[in-house]
Amino acid sequence: MTKLSVNINKVATIRNARGGKIPDVRQFAIDCQRFGADGITIHPRPDERHITTEDVYAIQSVIVTEYNIEGYPDERFIRLIEEIKPTQVTLVPDPPGVLTSNAGWNTILHKDKLKDICQDFKSLGIRTSIFIETNLSLLDAAVETGVDRIEFYTGPYANDFSSNPSKAVSNYQKACEHAINVGLGINAGHDLNLQNLRFFKQNLIQIDEVSIGHALISDALYLGLENTIQRYKYELRD
Repeated sequence: MTKLSVNINKVATIRNARGGKIPDVRQFAIDCQRFGADGITIHPRPDERHITTEDVYAIQSVIVTEYNIEGYPDERFIRLIEEIKPTQVTLVPDPPGVLTSNAGWNTILHKDKLKDICQDFKSLGIRTSIFIETNLSLLDAAVETGVDRIEFYTGPYANDFSSNPSKAVSNYQKACEHAINVGLGINAGHDLNLQNLRFFKQNLIQIDEVSIGHALISDALYLGLENTIQRYKYELRD
């Protein structure tokens, strides 16, 4: 069954817009898990425009499911991961200043760097994942890094879904089959929502986990958090 990890960055964005501690990001992580989320995802950026370093530690203390920390592997991020030892680390290629992750790794160009980082994290018992696109050559290079999973960047799928769903998902189908054949686990994230999630799930032979934040938090403003999490889990049913 595909797990749902809730990305709570946007909750921290709302809090930071006003200052103080409302909404309480730590409590939000508790409630997401209580309402059925299979994990919590955060992306602590260097400018702390949403998740802060303090949040990373505060959330760790309430995790009863899985803790997935995304980020660009600079020295600050690597040190944080080594201290926290989350369930999973998802490496993204976006440097400081990028608004949101909008491209996958060139695993051919950065293979040696990623290999060293993945080996270090895996030695600490941390599951490793690389944010990537559907190019088969990049998937083959990802295998050589020793990573456990890849996370498909699903922005292109979401952009094309409304006009031609079958075409939008076709490259992901091929890439998923190839990734599984070479021994990679499959995660997915970026712009997945209640409208396009089920079709994506039904058309890939395996998805271990989806990480969803912006759409889920936005839906929760209208539907309530518990109802929203349950609706997303419903879309992920086998």
